[in-house]
Amino acid sequence: MKKIYYLSGCSTCSRIIKELELEEKGFELQNIKNEKITPQQLEEMQSLSGSYESLFSRVALKYKTLDPKPSSEKEYKKLILEEYTFLKRPVIIYKTQIFVGNSKSNIEAAKKAVQ
Repeated sequence: MKKIYYLSGCSTCSRIIKELELEEKGFELQNIKNEKITPQQLEEMQSLSGSYESLFSRVALKYKTLDPKPSSEKEYKKLILEEYTFLKRPVIIYKTQIFVGNSKSNIEAAKKAVQ
């Protein structure tokens, strides 16, 4: 599988897609704002990443307003499915590997994998 979950309005996601030449390499792009993540897609991401918490973005503006904060895998899953901004972005899936988020080391690892 070659897929990326991203936001089209996110300049960081756009830069990463361009930098890694993901469209040219045949990756399927899913703009999570326009095309919601399905439970099955999220379960696949979780099986590759190891947890729903690893997919959860704590920098989302809506996270700051959450009270109480999520504390279980079930709560992380529920929140990500309800609100696209809670998915840490981008999520790049390449074969059996997953790269979550935009840290420099993560993007470098993705770059090496997809070359």
